Amino acid sequence: MNPDQLAALVAVVDGGSFEAAARALHVTPSAVSQRIKALELHWGRVLVVRAMPCRATPDGQILLRLARQMAELQADVLTELTPAGGQRRRLPVVVNADSLATWFLPVLSDAAGWDDCALELLIEIEDHGTEHLRTGQAVGAVTSDPVVVPGCTIEPLGTLRYLPVCTPALADAYRTSNGVDWQRMPMMRFSAADDLQHRLLERHGVREVEVEHVIPSNQGYLAGVLTGLGWGVVSEPQLGDSLQTGALVRLGARDHVDVHLAWQSWRLGSTATVRLTESVHRAARRGLRPARRA
Repeated sequence: MNPDQLAALVAVVDGGSFEAAARALHVTPSAVSQRIKALELHWGRVLVVRAMPCRATPDGQILLRLARQMAELQADVLTELTPAGGQRRRLPVVVNADSLATWFLPVLSDAAGWDDCALELLIEIEDHGTEHLRTGQAVGAVTSDPVVVPGCTIEPLGTLRYLPVCTPALADAYRTSNGVDWQRMPMMRFSAADDLQHRLLERHGVREVEVEHVIPSNQGYLAGVLTGLGWGVVSEPQLGDSLQTGALVRLGARDHVDVHLAWQSWRLGSTATVRLTESVHRAARRGLRPARRA
């Protein structure tokens, strides 16, 4: 593996163009082009889609992940050989918004004491984070996707339970003899990719609702539920004492949605990734329901 060629691949994908890669590597665009062509010639396949922005092909993503993992191991060596106070490495991590707002917070507290790296959080829906692992853009991901990314390990973290809730006034306005009118009652949704509400609706035989509010913000979503904009599924840690105070009421005594979370991370075992993995597991043991048994 030619390290200069792999570095060029990373720079082109990250910068989006051969010119941006040249500036990052302090070489000419022609030199970057030659390195990419040599890499493609060696493997006998196209690795970069020449577009705006440039992006890696599926084959290129495999080498891109390798290049980023090699850089992580090199950073490990530099940390050991370079005196304290050296440049911090990036530590990109994928986490969903609900986890970040609740049980994942102790990881941030731990990271405050890591003087050799800078945490970079990528916010994704629970089952959408592994794509960042495939391209090497993240060293680890909190995910509900059970498919293991090549070169990674997966370990169960625990279960985050969501309850369907709304304000008492909204529940009264749509109450029926059998509970509530799920189809007519306004519903809250985090994003177009968020299907937690629909998992619950399917159990009640409802496929579509008449009114659907979309707020792609964890805090804004909860505020929408608390103000009566619509009903939504809210994680138990986020509910706090809102059910006890009567600010919100639960819709259906047994209705809930369980999201089984896992931690996927690079198998390489660098100092930073091992430390991060230990911190994530500690936080999960304190803040999540126990992981389901296989």
